[in-house]
Amino acid sequence: MAVSTGGLAGPVLPVEGDAPLDLTPRTPGPLTRRSRPTRARTVRTVALVALVIGALAFVLVRGLGDATLFFYNVDEAVAKRPDLAERRFRLQGNVVDGTVSRTAAGVDFELTYNGVIAQVRHEGDLPQLFEPGIPVVLEGAWKRDRFESDRMLVKHSEVYVAEYPDRVDDQVDPGAITTTVAP
Repeated sequence: MAVSTGGLAGPVLPVEGDAPLDLTPRTPGPLTRRSRPTRARTVRTVALVALVIGALAFVLVRGLGDATLFFYNVDEAVAKRPDLAERRFRLQGNVVDGTVSRTAAGVDFELTYNGVIAQVRHEGDLPQLFEPGIPVVLEGAWKRDRFESDRMLVKHSEVYVAEYPDRVDDQVDPGAITTTVAP
């Protein structure tokens, strides 16, 4: 059986039966309206991608916000005071005996670490275990001549529980380190 071009531009191979199979490559025609992505679909896709990226960024910033707050002892924070300016950070030290003064909004006191003292104004509720001589972690920033905080963590261990059993609930495990947070 002979191969015939049948008047077509490409080769035609015989197929079982009478009709030949056309293997000529076809040139693509113009895109139809359905095959082209519409402008509205493109805008929706871009908006959706932007929304997802924005949501991920928000979650990362909020989730890692506390993790990125620097933690300084009083002596370090006083030495870096010009660099810290009014940035938020955490300040750790012991409450100086005889310096606690209650105010309408909270409490003023001095905090010490390695012999360096910082003036502190804390606004907000105080943890039940707050008292002079105990270690605290404050969250806030330097304002004028003192550290102003709005969050206080009081840390104690089993030694504290043994010395002050009346200040700790019966439900607390005496072997565990407990942290009380004031909002």
